[in-house]
Amino acid sequence: MKSAISLILIALSFGLFAQQKMSITIDDLPSVDYGLGNHTEITNGLLSALKNHDAPAVAFVNERKLYEDGQLSNEKVRLLELWIEAGHELGNHTYSHMNYHNVNLEEYAKDILKGERNIRPLSEKYSKEFRYFRHPYLRSGANKETSDSLKSFLQGKAYIEAPVTIDNEEYLFAKAYAVAIKKGENELAEIVAKEYLKYMEKQLEYFEKASNDLLGRNMDHVLLIHANYLNAMYLDDLLDIYKKKGYTFTTLEEVMKDPAYQLEVTYFGNWGISWIQRWGMSRGLKGDFFKGEAVTPNFVRELAN
Repeated sequence: MKSAISLILIALSFGLFAQQKMSITIDDLPSVDYGLGNHTEITNGLLSALKNHDAPAVAFVNERKLYEDGQLSNEKVRLLELWIEAGHELGNHTYSHMNYHNVNLEEYAKDILKGERNIRPLSEKYSKEFRYFRHPYLRSGANKETSDSLKSFLQGKAYIEAPVTIDNEEYLFAKAYAVAIKKGENELAEIVAKEYLKYMEKQLEYFEKASNDLLGRNMDHVLLIHANYLNAMYLDDLLDIYKKKGYTFTTLEEVMKDPAYQLEVTYFGNWGISWIQRWGMSRGLKGDFFKGEAVTPNFVRELAN
């Protein structure tokens, strides 16, 4: 008995029983339907998968999507209420999904403020915190000056910038999946979905390795995906894969307690990439550090385009 207890204590001291943490963040609410028109089905599918895995999420909204013919859609607002009622937080993703690298701060700031007109009071109505901002295209400033200016504006409005460590091309798989569904090619859609799950597992492994190369350990991660039909159908399977790889799902607030999120970005450019890659470039890492990302199959790219 004593030897068994000793082994347990040794294992704990080396973190062998520790679980990695992951925060799920979902962009472009109420949904990206790619012409399928199934907004409610997408919402219900995502919420069901998150509930199955007891996974809290931050759902980032483009308020432009709440309007139809210039009028606020009560049906789409109701979809956002379902997210809050399920215990998730809403976040600001700008009104029109504007690319910060193509406009000045004044124009971008107006789009940010326009993007909270409905979701801030909606969150307050349910006594839910409203605090996170997600950069569209992950464009957060092409140089230090524009990055610092945006940070200052967001801090002045009490926003927390939501980072991403597990970046990916999930949106290409989602569009390809929707195209196959619209064509009535269900077998092709299933092939796309299976390739998507393989791709996402490999992409996680890439960023785990990059984290270990950068920090000497695997950090707690923030996953970026979108509110689309592919994820409505397969998020449950994706989270199963991550759970089997040792992850537990928790809030963005909890994940960002990892000290890695305090690392400074000092290297800038016209890109939207994972924060792990930004930190790596800021430390002067090159070459092998960036090798090994998962590759989107050509047939998926062709179908999506």
